[in-house]
Amino acid sequence: MITHVDNVDVLPGVGPKRLDALHELGIFTIEDLIGYFPFRYEDLGERLPSETLDGDKVTFKGVVSTPPVVTRFGKKNQTRFGLLIEHENIRVTFFNQPWLAQNIDAGQEVAIYGTYNAAKAALTGMKMINASTDALDPIYPSSKQITAKTIRHLITLAWVDARGTIASLVPENIRTKYRLLDRNTQIEYMHFPVDMAAAKAARRSAAFEEFFVFQMRLQLLKLADQNFAGEGINYDATAIRNFEASLPFKLTPAQTKVVSEILQDQTRPRHMNRLLQGDVGSGKTVVAALAMYAVVTAGMQAAIMAPTEILAQQHALSLTQLFDHAGLTLRVELLTSGLKVAARRQILEDLENGDIDILVGTHALLQPDVAFHHLGLAVIDEQHRFGVNQRAALRENGVNPDILAMTATPIPRTLSITAYGEMDVSVIDQLPNGRKVIKTTRMGHNQLDNAIAFVKKQIDAGAQAYIVTPLIEESESLDVQNATAMYETMQLAFPQYTVGLLHGRLSNDEKKTLMADFKANRIQILVATTVIEVGVDVPNATVMLILDADRFGLAQLHQLRGRVGRGSRQSYTMLIADPKTDYGTARLDAMVETTDGFILAQRDLELRGSGDILGTKQSGVPEFVVGDPIKDLTMMEIAQQEAITLVSQENWDQQVANQTLVDYLSRTMAHYRHFD
Repeated sequence: MITHVDNVDVLPGVGPKRLDALHELGIFTIEDLIGYFPFRYEDLGERLPSETLDGDKVTFKGVVSTPPVVTRFGKKNQTRFGLLIEHENIRVTFFNQPWLAQNIDAGQEVAIYGTYNAAKAALTGMKMINASTDALDPIYPSSKQITAKTIRHLITLAWVDARGTIASLVPENIRTKYRLLDRNTQIEYMHFPVDMAAAKAARRSAAFEEFFVFQMRLQLLKLADQNFAGEGINYDATAIRNFEASLPFKLTPAQTKVVSEILQDQTRPRHMNRLLQGDVGSGKTVVAALAMYAVVTAGMQAAIMAPTEILAQQHALSLTQLFDHAGLTLRVELLTSGLKVAARRQILEDLENGDIDILVGTHALLQPDVAFHHLGLAVIDEQHRFGVNQRAALRENGVNPDILAMTATPIPRTLSITAYGEMDVSVIDQLPNGRKVIKTTRMGHNQLDNAIAFVKKQIDAGAQAYIVTPLIEESESLDVQNATAMYETMQLAFPQYTVGLLHGRLSNDEKKTLMADFKANRIQILVATTVIEVGVDVPNATVMLILDADRFGLAQLHQLRGRVGRGSRQSYTMLIADPKTDYGTARLDAMVETTDGFILAQRDLELRGSGDILGTKQSGVPEFVVGDPIKDLTMMEIAQQEAITLVSQENWDQQVANQTLVDYLSRTMAHYRHFD
């Protein structure tokens, strides 16, 4: 007797090669196999036998005219019976589905489809169809190594034993509440639907189950994280108020709100795991500064990790300026891979002794020799650029410090409840006072001269400009502008001004010098690749020209645009492109239509589709087999709320009604700390 926990190679016909092919599709057990659902169905249409041509796939509906008979045919089983369709009687043959004989009776009305074989009908004197009891033809995802037909055959074999033995994962009270099928019926109707209504009901139930189980995992992650005890800092509230009052600007209501949320989290005796999201230039750094200062007033240390040295240097400078302006004597140090050995050794020694209050750095913070005296808060900027393992390593460095992850890539609702469902989320949805909306225009390459003339007008008025290209040097495979060629072009076009060239192949010292010169207006035009995407803050830069803009992703374009508009002057972005695809056109249109990062993030998600997040990948929506978290967002939200409600119940995992779910989660989440 085959069970759902058996490995898939217990099925006849699954040898080493076929097993490898199934593994490539993520099918390891019988449970994986019967959960490998079709992605669509072919509705074959209902016809009379006399209207059917040889080789047609067709659906027949009729009355069983003779009892089913099971016979052996070589190594195969045959199940045969007669079917009366209006005035035409045909013979139907099924291979290797003997269980049908117990489920089909004479006089029963059934829907059957298959391939009509006129030659065999002539041999027997009767019209015959090799068929299944489905009214729809399920189409399965397949590969070069294994066909959809083989997958369906294996599912049919597995279902002979598994049918009727599958317990439901979604508790009965929830299924009743939302009129969902039990898991056994749901699986059967997904693979062997009697009609489209059955297929839709099964798909709805399977999608909810998928979302619900996913949300249960996230809620258990969240509980485990919260139960992983934190210290609950006792910060100096008066010092925080004085620091805020000393800032050279007034916090927006949105900033004030998130600061309150973060400080409240920090005082609780549990681990903080909060995501701070805000659009480009919304003021996340000052919020992080307040959170880090709170930790310092409590006698602990803070760290902020950035994905690039440019951004790390920017953070170190900004924090030092903020604290100096307030008259505070905090020690902020920068730790990057470019430090000389002696300087690095001294920083590490002072860090372990507690002489450094805030350490800023890149992934260099994760090296084994980096030891804090008492790390209370770890801030991760542009968190989507770091892997799960990297974030975990920073968390483990210290006495389980609070985590504040920041992102300037706005996250739409769909992602908030999937990719970040286990985190508390704070949102800065306002730009600082005095900022003007960046004017964005789209132009073809034939208008490049006009764009350059506009850039000259801005620079003549005392502003600075970015010229962004997708490549560093010429490429034979891509007909796109490149940084070195554009650098030379700009030098010729602007002989009276200084032009700089910034790209990823420069050394860290060269990048640092270039950015310092640009910030000080010693360079008026900066030709650059996407190395300037994050961390570059030059308020005097008011215009950005992005060449071959259709080569960039929507989120990347939005990040690039955020490098201008950081001062009080009107700023502009010009997108130069002649997109050859609808996707490229749609991205540029979206950029022109709005500067709202949250709207763009949702649009980007809709355009790109889903990606993987539960493993070590960091962005995109988890890949669901049945449900679509974009189209089925309401269902996802309901599943999330039901998961939250369930895990909030005392001893929920001890209740008999939840044991199938608990067993499944324990079996499939062994690498997480859920049931400790």
